[in-house]
Amino acid sequence: MKKGIFQYSVFSLMLMSYSAIAQEVKSINFLQEGEVSKLVIELDKPIIADRFHITEDKQIILDLKNTKASKKVLRGIDTSEFPGSAVYISGYQKPGTPADIRFAIQLRDNVRSILENNGTKLTLSIENRFGVFSKNKIRSAEEAPVAIAKENSSDLDINIPKSTNIEDILENLTLSGPKKYVGKRISINVQDIAVSDILKMIADTSGFNIILDQDINKVPALTLNLTNVPWDQALDTIMTLSKLVAQKSSNILLIKTLDEATKEKEAELKSAQLKEGLEPLVTKVFLINYATLADISTILKDYITPKRASIQTDERTNSLIIRDTVDSIERIKKIVETLDNQTPQVLIEAKIVEANESYAKQIGLSKGLSLQYQPFGDIANSNGSFTLSSAPTSAAATAIGATFSVYKRIANLDFNLQLMESESKGRIISTPKVITQNKKEATINSSEQTSFQVTQVQAGATNPVVTFQNITADLNLKVKPQITNDGSISMDIDLTKSAFTTRPSTAAPPNKSTRSVKTTVLVENGSTVVIGGLYQTQSLESSSGIPFLKDLPLVGWLFKSPYNPESTKNELIIFMTPRIINQDEAGFVERQAINQATDT
Repeated sequence: MKKGIFQYSVFSLMLMSYSAIAQEVKSINFLQEGEVSKLVIELDKPIIADRFHITEDKQIILDLKNTKASKKVLRGIDTSEFPGSAVYISGYQKPGTPADIRFAIQLRDNVRSILENNGTKLTLSIENRFGVFSKNKIRSAEEAPVAIAKENSSDLDINIPKSTNIEDILENLTLSGPKKYVGKRISINVQDIAVSDILKMIADTSGFNIILDQDINKVPALTLNLTNVPWDQALDTIMTLSKLVAQKSSNILLIKTLDEATKEKEAELKSAQLKEGLEPLVTKVFLINYATLADISTILKDYITPKRASIQTDERTNSLIIRDTVDSIERIKKIVETLDNQTPQVLIEAKIVEANESYAKQIGLSKGLSLQYQPFGDIANSNGSFTLSSAPTSAAATAIGATFSVYKRIANLDFNLQLMESESKGRIISTPKVITQNKKEATINSSEQTSFQVTQVQAGATNPVVTFQNITADLNLKVKPQITNDGSISMDIDLTKSAFTTRPSTAAPPNKSTRSVKTTVLVENGSTVVIGGLYQTQSLESSSGIPFLKDLPLVGWLFKSPYNPESTKNELIIFMTPRIINQDEAGFVERQAINQATDT
């Protein structure tokens, strides 16, 4: 027995020491799945988390007990560009308990949320509009299913309780917008009965607790004849007729008159303003590293305390001096940390590849066949001269010829057989690179210059005037990048490339070819895209000779020019590769992680 007690004590101590070690947040991701937004928090150990709504501020608060996280992980997430209900997510140490981490999710409107705790992974699901949870049948593990409207019904856009529990029904009643009622059906048939008595009857029937303000007794009595209606619909109807306002706390419903609730709200606002006016002011100096003082000062003016706070700038140290309340200073601090980041810089590399290929062939008799024939008389001496030559007749052609001075009755036999085949290949690669900031246009230019001779004859002059005129061929790249929130890069590209070709003559200007492309493309960071290409091919073949004879089989080649086919191929391809060179400093690593989580 003592051994068992000892083992239990050791186990308890181990459990207490394990719980005393703070958990650490490893990653925070935000994603959207259809009409549901999800905040996914991964930790290294199991966690205890609490969630509650602040309807007045349209916020969801998520507290993580005994948790720590780095500043990089707790950086704010701007979700305002997503079409969901969440606008901004901020994480910070909970005031008063530094060992806890608090996440505040700012909403566009009060909507419902579900927290799922899978040990080391917390998933906070937030509906993007009222009724989404009911439409998608999203339920927590302990909630019982409720009746869902048909798929084609118009009731899909209304508020539906997550379950038939009292707390969910009361929460649905306190929300704005149209509702679907799922409570137990009751019948009420009364005449000139005080509203407080009717509300107590509904509370007794349904099982929730009710607290009535003393001004409820001043509300006129009601006469009702309701048969077989849900109790939450009857309660909502009575509150609408009597101009009552309800506030929910667990399964307790506090009901007040509209006038009393308005007075309390006004008194609360006045008290907050009075407290704000009496709160002492503190001074904080913010060192601005990357943002401009004028821009960030303009933004912060909307977040300081009116009539009390002040903002001053110091150009020499590039600092902001702000005097405000402690709460406002903390709020401004988070804004400055979020906005004062490096401006993203993009390295843009273009690669222009030009490939040229040509092929030519010449086969045939270049000067035809010439001879003299002596049909009469004695046969000449056959020991005449004979020559065989194989020498180039031009820069590309080679002729093989033979000459017979005398061969029996044939004299002066002469022919040149031309055999030529030429092939040339060329490849030109241009690689301009340029670095620019996000949304700033960059230009890079490279010029090649040559000259040609110009001869002018002036009136009355004996000698012509010879001058030289310059001509340039340019490579010009203009690009303006814009980085999207998911880390991709949109580029406005204007590329022009000109190059010299052959000269018609030594004194003539060279021919010039110009190729350009202007487009807008979207590229992933570090990826290569082909923004344009041009492919040209040309085939030529010409022949001349004696009509009819040049077409004779076998011997027709004796009466026509050599066979000379030519073909040329030109190909141009343009590649672009943009790359963000300061992703971590500019905060894009976190955005890419969020985007990857969204894709999955």
